[in-house]
This record gives sequence, C-alpha cells and structure tokens, in this order.
Amino acid sequence: MLLNRRQDAEQFLGAPRPGVRAALIFGRDLGVVRERAQHLAEKVAERPDDPFDVALVSDGDIDDDPARLTDELMAYSLMGGRRLVRLRLSAERAGPDRVAAAALERHAGGEFNPEAFFLIEAGNLDRNSALRRAAEKHAAAVAIPCYEDEVGDLARLTREALAKDKLSLTSEALDIFVRRLPHERGVARREIERLALYLGPGSDAVGAAQDLADFLGVEPEASLADAAQDAFGGRLAAAQSGLRRAAQEGEGGPAAVRAMSAHLGRLRRTATLRAAGAELAEAAKASGVFWKNEREFLRQARAWDPQQIAELTPDLLAADRACKQTGSPDQLIAERLALAIATRARRLGL
Repeated sequence: MLLNRRQDAEQFLGAPRPGVRAALIFGRDLGVVRERAQHLAEKVAERPDDPFDVALVSDGDIDDDPARLTDELMAYSLMGGRRLVRLRLSAERAGPDRVAAAALERHAGGEFNPEAFFLIEAGNLDRNSALRRAAEKHAAAVAIPCYEDEVGDLARLTREALAKDKLSLTSEALDIFVRRLPHERGVARREIERLALYLGPGSDAVGAAQDLADFLGVEPEASLADAAQDAFGGRLAAAQSGLRRAAQEGEGGPAAVRAMSAHLGRLRRTATLRAAGAELAEAAKASGVFWKNEREFLRQARAWDPQQIAELTPDLLAADRACKQTGSPDQLIAERLALAIATRARRLGL
C-alpha cells in the first residue's frame, strides 16, 4: 500500500501496523530516506544495530550473489528477537530492482520467515519500478515516498534540533536561517549542528537576526538572489555584477536562471494572493520574501502585474532550456535574461 500523505507515513513509522512485513522507503532526498528508515528500524527490531538480529544487504551484494537476499529473509534471529533485513539500493538499476521486487512479493506473501521485517531504502523510483509497484500493491507491504523538505519542515527540524542543545532562534532569525538551508536533509542537519556550536550548546541562548550575520556570511546563492532582485528592480548594472560575482564563487548560468525564476514565482504568488483579497504585505510574506528585501519587493510587486509576469514567463523557460544544452554559453544566457528583465522593469517605471 502507498502511504503518500505525510500524516499516514509518520503514523506508520511511529507504530508499524501488525501484519506488515515489508516497507519500501524511497525518494530523491536520501537524508530523509535514511532518517525514516532508521526510525522504523528502531521500532521493528529490539536491537537494530545488532548483527545477530539485523542483516545489511546492498545492491552490490545482490550482484555478487542473487540468492543472498532470500537467504537472509529465510533466516531466524540467533538471539531470539525479531529479525530485520535491510536492503540499501544505491542506484536505479533494473537488475537489483527486479530481485528486490520478487523478494518483497514472496516475503509479504509469507514464503520466508514470517517474523522477519524487510526494510528497503532506495533513491527516486518512478512508477515503472517493479519494486515500487510490488510494495504499493501488496497488503502486507508499504511504500513511503520521501520528498524534499519544504520551508515548514526545515523550520521544525531546526527548532527541534536546537532545543536538544537548549538553544533557540527568534522568529526573524529562524526565517533567515531556514531560507538559507539546503533542502537535502543530511546537509541541513550538519548546518544546524554548526549553528548550535556557534551559539554555544547548553547556553540557553536565543539567536537573533544580527547574531547570524557573521555565521551565514555571503554565499553564492545570496549573490544570485540579490542579482535577481536587482534585475526585476530595473538595476541592470547591479544585476550583472551580482551574476558575475556568483559565477566567480562557483554558481554559473543555470543557477542564475533558477534564481530569477524563483523571484518571478514569488511575484506571481503575491499577485495571485492579492487578487484573492490579501493585503500586499501579507501576500509578500506568504510568498516567502526575505525580511531584508521586503521593502524593495513590495515596490516591485506594485509594478509587476499578472499580465507582465505572464509575458515574461516564456523567456525564463527558454533560458532554462538553453542553459541545459551541452556546450551552451550559460553565463551569457543568464546575463541576457537579466538584461531583458531589467529592460521590462524600467519600462514599468522601476
């Protein structure tokens, strides 16, 4: 069965249903996959790190010995606890996928050790995956997709992790920090740990926005965000300067185009919310506008109406496609896009 809703997935991970013998946890964000798998392992096995109770199998093991997986699922725990068989698939390959699918179907059907639990961790699996189809259709198995963390997820993760060290952030500082966090769970956790060390574990410190200035510094992503804002504000020279600075810091044309697309997306969402009756400042905040940029963003939002946004959208899509072509001058494409945006902005009076 497919547990697509976050609430259903979290409920199962906290209290696995009786009768379920296998679980497939998969998704692009392997950090989330690993965390959820470890949480489930701790629920289904008394000693999740004990090699007598737990068997760890990789796709490399399957390549070397295709029977290894079924052998592990048939075995019983030497210490008398519930046996756990963990399979980690490191790549999307048809061979291991088919072997794992066949093993899951047979184990879910009760052919192997009925007291064993089969836990599979995988990357992104499309709907053609035999393993995914097997997990979704069988009543004694679950499939749990993992998606990239959204802003709310990262905020909750940050609060909970800092609280363990008796630390916290003001709402303004939390907003600043979260919007600079990468969406990959493992990398985000390391950044939160680094912040905890910066604030002082166990100090009961409450970090404010100004406390984060030295910690966050200036990153390429920040340069791109500033460049996008400058382009939509009609400041071409500043936009091009920001793009070139980011390029020197390792962020080239594709990332620049994404930054400008993200800014356009915030303007579009703000315009949509305004049309639905929201106040401008309220709509901007709901669109994820960085607090320092609010004044400038509001100035732009008054000028960029839905028609102007719609007319510009094809240009961004075309630039994105062009950047993905092999050998394309992606930096030049990004600067030309910034020029087109800034020119439109100047015509709007910005």
